[in-house]
Amino acid sequence: MSIAPYTAVGLIPNVRGVHARDEIAANLDPLEDLFAFGCQMSGLDMPVRLVAIPEGALQGFSDEAEDLDHLEYARTIAIDLPGPETDRIGAWARRFGVYVIAQAKARHPEIPDRFFNVGFVIDPEGEIILRHYKLTPLYPVEHSLTPHDIFDWWVERYGRSLDAFWPVVDTQIGRIGIMMANEASYPENARALALNGCEIAYRTAFPHPGTTSGMGEIQNRARALDNNMYVLAPNCAAYYPTIDAALPIDAFGGRSMMVDHRGTIVGQVPHGGVATVVSAIVDIASLRHQRLTSPWTNWAKDLRTELYQIVYEQPIYPKNLYADRAPFNHHDYAEQVTRRQIELMRSRGIWKDV
Repeated sequence: MSIAPYTAVGLIPNVRGVHARDEIAANLDPLEDLFAFGCQMSGLDMPVRLVAIPEGALQGFSDEAEDLDHLEYARTIAIDLPGPETDRIGAWARRFGVYVIAQAKARHPEIPDRFFNVGFVIDPEGEIILRHYKLTPLYPVEHSLTPHDIFDWWVERYGRSLDAFWPVVDTQIGRIGIMMANEASYPENARALALNGCEIAYRTAFPHPGTTSGMGEIQNRARALDNNMYVLAPNCAAYYPTIDAALPIDAFGGRSMMVDHRGTIVGQVPHGGVATVVSAIVDIASLRHQRLTSPWTNWAKDLRTELYQIVYEQPIYPKNLYADRAPFNHHDYAEQVTRRQIELMRSRGIWKDV
C-alpha cells in the first residue's frame, strides 16, 4: 500500500536544564503548547503525521554542561521508559493522531545506577514502539553509557545484529530510525540505519559551533543523500541553564532543517534562540521509487562490503570501557581516553606529528 505524502513537524523549543526529575515538567508544559501549535499550523498544508522533539527538550543538558556525577544523575534526573513523561507525550500523540520521535536520558531496567541517552518513537496510540540507545555521545562532555561501553553484555543480551544497535521500526508512515546529534557525525551510523531499512532518520540536536560553522548542514545533507533517506534535524531554541534562570543562551545557533532523500533541504528555520517549528512534506513513495529504479544514485546497492571490512579490522575506540565502572568525568575522560586515542592514531602512522 502506497503512503500518501504528509507533513512532518520538528519542534524548536526553549529548553531549561533540570537538576531533579520533578523539574522536567518545566520543559513539558511549554512543549505541549508548541506541539499543538506545530500540528495545527503545519497541518494547514498537508496532514501532520509525524512530530520530532529534539534531544534535550525534556531534561536539558545539565549533564554535559556541568560535568555532573553519572551515578547521581542516574538516581535523581534520568527517567524510566515508559514513565510519566512518555505517558504525557503519548497523550499528545493520541490527541493529534501522530507518531512522535523524542529523546531522554533514561535508565535501563537491568542495569542499576547507570543511564543511557535513549531516542524513542511513540505511535498514535501513545505506545513506545522503538528504543535506540545512543552509540556516539558527545565524547568530551557527555556521560551517557552506550551499548559499546558494555559491548559484551549487550551482545549477550540482545545479539550482534543491526537490530541490536541500529533498530528501525516499520510504521504506516515509513520506516523510522534514530541517529541523535553526534551520532550523525559518523557516517557508519547512518549507513547502518539505511541497511536496516531506515527511510526517516531523526538527527537532533546540534550545538555551536557545529551549526554555525556549517558542519551540521553538511552532515545532515550527506547522510540523507548517501543513504536515500529523510533526515529530520530540528534544533533547540534558547537554553536556560536552570529552571529558574532569567537569561537565556543561544547555545545551538538555529539551522533547524529537514532534508529529503536526495539531500535537498525541504524545510528550514535558519535563526535560533526563539521557540518555533520547522516542517516539510515527506514523500515516502518517491523515496522508494528512487531506491528501486535509479541505476546510479541508490548507492547502497553498490557497496563492495568485502573491501570496506578491511577498513575496520583493527579496533580503534575501546569497547567495554565502562563494563566495570561509571563513565569518566570531563578531566579524566580527556586524560584516559581522548589523549590515548590520539596517540593510538599517531602510533599507527595514520596521523603525523605537526
